Amino acid sequence: QVQLVESGGGSVQAGGSLRLSCASSGRPYNTYCMAWFRQAPGKEREGVAEYFTGGSSTYYANYADSVKGRFTISQDNAKNTLFLQMNILKPEDTAMYYCALIPVVTWVGSCPHPLARAWTWGQGTQVTVSS
Repeated sequence: QVQLVESGGGSVQAGGSLRLSCASSGRPYNTYCMAWFRQAPGKEREGVAEYFTGGSSTYYANYADSVKGRFTISQDNAKNTLFLQMNILKPEDTAMYYCALIPVVTWVGSCPHPLARAWTWGQGTQVTVSS
């Protein structure tokens, strides 16, 4: 089974930065999406950023409008680790952040819906941004 472990969360002041990491136990798929989601108390889980790879020359990244220009998703293939660099953090970024992975059979220009049952989820890491 694939397991994902997030790390790097913490408490920072507004305007600060954090880098989240998501380590996977293996790489069972050749083509897949990995993504970061977040969920604030009393709110629904929302997508933050997604990353697709289908080979050494196939990459795709997409971001929620609320984080575009501030967050960057990337992957270290050698270490099977997904990153989320978060800059210029705002109090509204406060949430539990989760990484997830899903295999992709047919690429249609975006990753599968976040409610698709095939996603594998990490346990989450808390990010708190204070004013």
